Amino acid sequence: MGAVLRFAEKILLLAGKRHLPPAKRTDPNDPPDPGMPELSAHVWHARDGELAETGMGTVARRLPAVIAQAAGLAWRASRADTIATVGLNVAAGMFTAFGLLATTGVLTALFSAGPTPGRVRDALPSLALVAASVALRSGLQAAAGWTQARLEPQVQRLVELRLYEATTAAHLTALDDSKFLDDLQRAETRGMNAAPQVVQHAVDVLTGTVGMAAAAGTLGVLHPLLLPLLLLTAVPEGWASVRSARMRYATMLALVGVARRKWILSGLMTERRHAAEVRAFTMRPFLLAEYDRFAAHQRRVELDLARRQTFVKITGDVLKGVATAGVYVALGLMLWRGWVPLAVAGTAVLAIRSGQTSLANLVFAVNQCYEEGLYFGDYLAFCDAAEARIPHRALPARDADARPDARPDPPADLPAAFARIQVRDVTFTYPGSDAPSLRGVSLEMRRGEVVALVGENGSGKTTLSRIMAGLYDPDGGEVLWDDVPLTAVRPHEVWSRVAVIAQEYTHWPMTARQNITMGRGPRHRTGEPEDPGVLAAARASGAEEVVADLSRGYDTLLDRRFEGGAELSGGQWQRLAVARGFYRDAPLLICDEPTASLDARAEHLLFDRIRDHAAGRTVLLITHRLASVRFADRIYVLERGKVIEEGDHAALMAQGGLYADLYTLQSRAYSP
Repeated sequence: MGAVLRFAEKILLLAGKRHLPPAKRTDPNDPPDPGMPELSAHVWHARDGELAETGMGTVARRLPAVIAQAAGLAWRASRADTIATVGLNVAAGMFTAFGLLATTGVLTALFSAGPTPGRVRDALPSLALVAASVALRSGLQAAAGWTQARLEPQVQRLVELRLYEATTAAHLTALDDSKFLDDLQRAETRGMNAAPQVVQHAVDVLTGTVGMAAAAGTLGVLHPLLLPLLLLTAVPEGWASVRSARMRYATMLALVGVARRKWILSGLMTERRHAAEVRAFTMRPFLLAEYDRFAAHQRRVELDLARRQTFVKITGDVLKGVATAGVYVALGLMLWRGWVPLAVAGTAVLAIRSGQTSLANLVFAVNQCYEEGLYFGDYLAFCDAAEARIPHRALPARDADARPDARPDPPADLPAAFARIQVRDVTFTYPGSDAPSLRGVSLEMRRGEVVALVGENGSGKTTLSRIMAGLYDPDGGEVLWDDVPLTAVRPHEVWSRVAVIAQEYTHWPMTARQNITMGRGPRHRTGEPEDPGVLAAARASGAEEVVADLSRGYDTLLDRRFEGGAELSGGQWQRLAVARGFYRDAPLLICDEPTASLDARAEHLLFDRIRDHAAGRTVLLITHRLASVRFADRIYVLERGKVIEEGDHAALMAQGGLYADLYTLQSRAYSP
């Protein structure tokens, strides 16, 4: 039998080498596809290379760790459902063995000497035991399926919460790290979805193992020589399942590039943001032709896979037939020699067939559990890495104590109202960047002042504002609010005192009211139709005019993808973003290019409103429109991450430096 299997394997290997398209490796060091270098292997297929080269020995060594991870996850999700699922499956396996053994009593009574009615009566007690065991086994399996179905959504919820809790709490610099983002995408796509699959397939491994144990135990009780017969018939089917699975993995690997191209082309043809350009440039025939070309190639490869898998199945069935014939010959010899009675031989046939089915299910479950376990491992590794990047001062006390990087001092408290903000010799470099974005920057803001940051693109203005808002920690130097360093304060305590009006803002797919009250919640008063704070912020920002044109006012959903949703222009969205910043009513207001999407009239009105809103507040203004910073109490000019000029408008113009040059260039554009 071993020689036959080795010969069949050689034939299949030759067939695979001849017909399988060359696999594209997913190693990041490999050269990109010369045809479309921008299309790298998608994260959904990041583990296909490892899967295609994995043998059963590797699976057997690593599988216990995967099952342990699945068991731990299921235990955290629901202890009761986990215990019930395992217990019910084990109990069902015990009744399987009991039913097989009871079958021996039925066959013994039926094959005994005497009249037929008497033999049937003698078989009835054993037959009742068989019927009861079958009914109980079915009931236990149904109950196990129910508890497993209850377990899976709880596991899904658990892994989703852990991923999003870690990602949203990780330091903002993590989202500037390309490796972190790649790991996040892999964890969020295949990794997170693999978690309930790992649990399900781990239960299937348990079920298959219990079924195999039941069949093997039955044969061992009937006669020790019957157990090898079960293995003899199970090996060909198990080999065929493993071989077919490895062919499927190798084909998936070969189609990674094609799947990536189809995924991108489908997005170009179906997403709304591309629709106008697709039509305006008559791209439809080209996109359809490209998609059909890749789809045709994928179809040819998959049809070839189906042919080779069919050949494997036929080979496995033939070998299984040969093995089954050998089993029957062996049973015949045992009967002829008188080693087993006829009733035992009949029960052995049933046990062998039950064991074959359990083994086929077990092999499939092992393959699936191992595959999903690799992706689940990516998820676990990312969550560990993301949690390690959560600032210690942002952790609850019980979690902070468990961290190896625990700080000896507890988080400090910010003053209720700061008198000044100081930036002292701050340096900062983004992850993966060779050049620092800030080089020894120092400045000061006093309460109630309007301070402007000016400079050309890439000078570090936005980076500095994020450090002052506690979104980034500096690599060197410090930011102090009334002598309290921000790196010693809980991040949420800083953020609650800061309002940001940014150039890049989110179009939240929520109502107009929720877009304004984001993060704070509406403050309705009894007897009033609308929160006065919302009305005041909308009026001050000009968003009141936007809301007035909406069909349901503040309750209008701002997303056309939903029924009754509305779509806003860029300028209208900008006004809502400004209203959101005004609504927070924070002591520090950071305005980072707040008029980027506004026309000239709206821009002029907005700066007037910012001046009015600034009364009693501290405003940090970043803008390229230098005519709008003339009213600032102090202006800092940045160049290549350094402060090179400081003063008010008149002083900087008198210096004749970079600020004066930029201001003169802009003013000339409006002069005749």
